[in-house]
Amino acid sequence: MSDDPYGDERLVELYDLDNPPGDDHAHYRALASGARKVLDFGCGTGLLTRSLVAPGRAVIGVDPSPTMLGYARRQPGADAVTWIDGDFRAVDPTGDADLVIITGNTIMHINNQGEVFAALAKALRPGGVISFESRNPAARAWEQWTRETTYGERDTSVGHLVEWLDLIEVGGDADGRVVFDAHNLFPDGHDAVYRNTLYFRSPADITTDLESAGFTNITVHGGWHQEPLTDDSRLLIFHATRS
Repeated sequence: MSDDPYGDERLVELYDLDNPPGDDHAHYRALASGARKVLDFGCGTGLLTRSLVAPGRAVIGVDPSPTMLGYARRQPGADAVTWIDGDFRAVDPTGDADLVIITGNTIMHINNQGEVFAALAKALRPGGVISFESRNPAARAWEQWTRETTYGERDTSVGHLVEWLDLIEVGGDADGRVVFDAHNLFPDGHDAVYRNTLYFRSPADITTDLESAGFTNITVHGGWHQEPLTDDSRLLIFHATRS
């Protein structure tokens, strides 16, 4: 096991290939239009972060994974971004950012969501925007996280890779905790196993934490094009304004 879910350089190399730009990146880039300062919290490899760079705009990427951030710093265009190692405690309360984004599963890895929202609010100017995605607990995605349903093999730049997920634990409704192992079997027989914990929170619980952190005008949609939220929606797309 590793404390860094992306602590293997070989897997980080594949991350951007497995998570290419799509509607999610287009959503966040559109929000950044006109912004003079953008903070990407949980920036990972920085693929989206680097695409936000524009004349007259300051872009900051924050991530707690040394492996991910090390990779981000080596990519073309990385010099135009300010990279910060750390979690929410590393975010400066400057009160001048126009936009904070939290992409992928980042917010779901965090067990103290309210604290994180409060810290990010202090980085935003009044009227600044926070936007992020989370998985919809009503869709119960974890029920498919078994070896039988997730097993796959592929040829990659690091060799023939065998992958699958094993569901370990599903917590109660109180915290929505789901624990699973991600297996990555390399050609040399080494199985790099990374234990992940995600917190599946309801729209109401997320909204409560945003309001407590001082956010208003909170909206949630079920897709990247403002689709209505239903129980079948895979994602929750949030947008809120710092009061």
